[in-house]
Amino acid sequence: MDLELNDEQSAVRRLAADFVRREVTPYATAWDRAESVDRDIVGKLGALGFLGLAVDPDYGGSGGDHLTYCLVTEELGRGDSSVRGIVSVSLGLVTKTIAAWGDEEQKRTWLPRLTSGEAIGCFGLTEPGTGSDAGNLTTRADRDGGDYLLTGTKMFITNGTWADIALVFARTGGAPGHRGVSAFLVPTDSPGLTRTPVHGKLGLRGQATAELVLDRVRVPASALLGPAGKGFSVAMSALTRGRISVAAGCVGIAQAALDAAVGYAGEREQFGRPIAGHQLVQELISDISVDVAAARLLTWRAAGLVDRGEDFATAASQAKLFASEAAVRAANNALQVYGGYGYIDEYPVGKLVRDARVMTLYEGTSQIQKLIIGRALTGVSAF
Repeated sequence: MDLELNDEQSAVRRLAADFVRREVTPYATAWDRAESVDRDIVGKLGALGFLGLAVDPDYGGSGGDHLTYCLVTEELGRGDSSVRGIVSVSLGLVTKTIAAWGDEEQKRTWLPRLTSGEAIGCFGLTEPGTGSDAGNLTTRADRDGGDYLLTGTKMFITNGTWADIALVFARTGGAPGHRGVSAFLVPTDSPGLTRTPVHGKLGLRGQATAELVLDRVRVPASALLGPAGKGFSVAMSALTRGRISVAAGCVGIAQAALDAAVGYAGEREQFGRPIAGHQLVQELISDISVDVAAARLLTWRAAGLVDRGEDFATAASQAKLFASEAAVRAANNALQVYGGYGYIDEYPVGKLVRDARVMTLYEGTSQIQKLIIGRALTGVSAF
């Protein structure tokens, strides 16, 4: 199923699919078992321009539109969601946020390094006690002369142990809730910043996830990204766009589930014929195909709104909500097609189930997406 893509978008999509076939899919199971993606993948992503999509070429970006970015994240999600997460976070949440909110010095300092893969970024918002309630984070940034001293803990930070720069959100004022939050660009080699890997995850096991502890980490006032006290706006602008790329990654998971289910159903025989010839197996496969098509349409619609400069916030939440839940359904249905073989990691669908499950949790849970959509439709906030 395709909407109309122009020649450039189609070419980038083919490039991403070929990259995944060569550089990702053959190693995904090994990376999952080792709980670590090969760090060399970052340079390869940068060399192809995948870490600079939709970023101004004047700052080292590779240009293109948001739909092209989603086409690439879909293909990466189809191959390995741990690899997709590297791009979604470093490019989607960090690089694009610096491009949108940074001053000229910040953009010149960081964007060329991030888009090339020389540097990686992480997004330091979630804390041990604040997930969905991000406006009430407790990490503090206390003024000390011309500097700030950051103290607090961030949890479940994708790229956390790999990152060279962390976009950290901390409370700078006494105002309650989101009004007292500011955003800072914090080099990860700063004294007082320690990073501890998070292991034993259900899915995205190859992804470098970490706890960040900041103990009076000193940064200059020039590290502020955007105005002081506007950090929550910085975070929400990043996450709203980020939900579209997560949705695209979920489409990739669902498409991988469909590919696997169709392939296996044509090979596996029971009762004297391939299981593809059994009605209830066809029902499972048809349900996956509908989820893939619907999730892709919602995701491309949201990306199109971004590219046309129209309001996209509600569409982003709709796409993220549906696509993440659809990825879980699709992966579960594919596992059912595989039967017992789907339950061992020699086959791909067990990993798809595990990777899909977190998609309903991060960058806004399914429940938060429903509240965002409900608020947009009714004009009444249930937060």
